[in-house]
Amino acid sequence: MKHTVSFIGLGVMGYPMAGYLARAGHDVRVFNRTRARAEQWVRDHGGRCATTPAQAAADCDFVFCCVGNDDDVHSVTTAENGAFHGMKPGAVFVDHTTTSAKLARELAAEAAKSGFGFVDAPVSGGQAGAENGQLTVMIGGDEKDAASAAPLIDCYSRMQARLGEAGAGQLAKMVNQICIAGIVQGLSEALHFAGRAGLDPKAVVEVISQGAAQSWQMDNRAETMVDGVFDYGFAVDWMRKDLAYVLDEARETGARLPLTALVDQFYQEVQSLGGGRWDTSSLIVPLEKNAG
Repeated sequence: MKHTVSFIGLGVMGYPMAGYLARAGHDVRVFNRTRARAEQWVRDHGGRCATTPAQAAADCDFVFCCVGNDDDVHSVTTAENGAFHGMKPGAVFVDHTTTSAKLARELAAEAAKSGFGFVDAPVSGGQAGAENGQLTVMIGGDEKDAASAAPLIDCYSRMQARLGEAGAGQLAKMVNQICIAGIVQGLSEALHFAGRAGLDPKAVVEVISQGAAQSWQMDNRAETMVDGVFDYGFAVDWMRKDLAYVLDEARETGARLPLTALVDQFYQEVQSLGGGRWDTSSLIVPLEKNAG
């Protein structure tokens, strides 16, 4: 079934995700704070530009959003001219932004008051996953709303799962980021150790990647880490934003995350070295720089 939909936020993730909705035959209306970006999307994919999030959401069956952080989501949903002021009853708002779980719960409650649905649906897979339509989507919200949005989310994902009520998607994304932080730090230390011990790190990785040490990060980032190339995918600034949500939630729940808190400090060190826009595999840089 084809729907009238809108997509708010055409960054490195949202731009291709919205494109997949258009390719699937949906009538897509887009909004981006930098209008030239939205106009370029329309030239590439068809559809229409909206001048405000509220205009983008008007009369749409589904409204998708992928922006930066909690404040950005507020600005395009509940603020003046936000999408929530244009949503029709029975529509569903799908937020792909990685935010706090608290915000997801607040927006779900606000949506319910106005008679439309809200699901939090953060994604994993980075820019490449968005461009290839191979994202993993973690979903929280009403079961009926999640089910109605599922065929559209399928347009740009390889895996999606509803994990509970509002906020559950964001909590699952936090679990994802905890895992990534620990794995990248371990890989960074391993490559650093190999080099200092006089081994060829790439040769070592070729061997150990066939055993229990294998990981996605090793397969896709070990070689570029050794080469000192850090322009692939998810930036350190965004990882620190996500880890701040993780650590705030841990304080609320009493969860103990000593490794995650430590890795967050290491990412702060990367930022101090000017690496805020480097990808997350740049954790190896402070180790190499500070080696005696």
